[in-house]
Amino acid sequence: MAAAILDGLKIRDQIMAELAGEISSVKRQGITPGLAAVLVGDDPASQSYVRSKVKTCETLGLYSDKITMPGDTSEAQLLALVDTLNHRDEIDGILIQLPLPKQINTKRVLEAVDPAKDVDGIHPMNVGRLVSGTEGLVPCTPAGIIEILHRSQIPIKGAHAVVVGRSDIVGKPVAMLLLHQHATVTICHSRTRDLPAVAREADILVAAIGKPAFVTGEFIKPGAVVIDVGINRLSTPEEVRRVFHDPTSALKKLEAKGSVLVGDVQAEDAMEKASAFTPVPGGVGPLTIAMLMVNTVKAARLRRGAKAQTAS
Repeated sequence: MAAAILDGLKIRDQIMAELAGEISSVKRQGITPGLAAVLVGDDPASQSYVRSKVKTCETLGLYSDKITMPGDTSEAQLLALVDTLNHRDEIDGILIQLPLPKQINTKRVLEAVDPAKDVDGIHPMNVGRLVSGTEGLVPCTPAGIIEILHRSQIPIKGAHAVVVGRSDIVGKPVAMLLLHQHATVTICHSRTRDLPAVAREADILVAAIGKPAFVTGEFIKPGAVVIDVGINRLSTPEEVRRVFHDPTSALKKLEAKGSVLVGDVQAEDAMEKASAFTPVPGGVGPLTIAMLMVNTVKAARLRRGAKAQTAS
């Protein structure tokens, strides 16, 4: 029996509908949550991501300020901008689109963001709040993964969750969120001994390692829930043939669009062995922007004392 598809687009729309009610409530209290999106340079993927985030703000009726800086911007100039945004009261969330140019110390810039406006949830203070279980701003993709599991009625309590990948943005925070939901959590990485065997112990397997189709059928326990966080772009027929067992439709897509998006999981294997699976695209990805909007509204409430209340 094929795995059930966990539809991230449907879950995103549910969250957005609920959020629209909360935004109406906050606005009745005289507050319009605001997000500043900072883009340095002209990377096409980054431009696309920022456009999408600003458009979502407009759709929900949030204030947004898109700030584009040239690729040769210095670290001092970017830090000065961050300081300005920290002091602008109408800005509740500051998003620094990554990657930054090589002359800029990314960690220094991210740590300069006011933790109360850190809607990516990666400032050390917010990381500390996450670890301690204190209310704060949580990284968007990990928060989206928890929403997918909850809204798909997949039990986390008591489950063995295996996270493949230990990044500060996804792997570590999603492990902590799963732990707070009473899962038993194992974090794996490139140096884990017999990685497939460890992954096969998972009731919930989260793949966030950044390698196309790295997680194959030998990693998946029959009936496991597989969450694929990866977004990898294939641009040659050779890559497509290497990743897919049956590359026919993917090769047609490559010819039509010039590239094919795949996750970190070999999707055909997951469909055969898992009980439920998040596809790429259309799985975890749509939740990331939705949770960014949730964090922006949450930051406005926490900063400006608005009451949490969903419009009826």
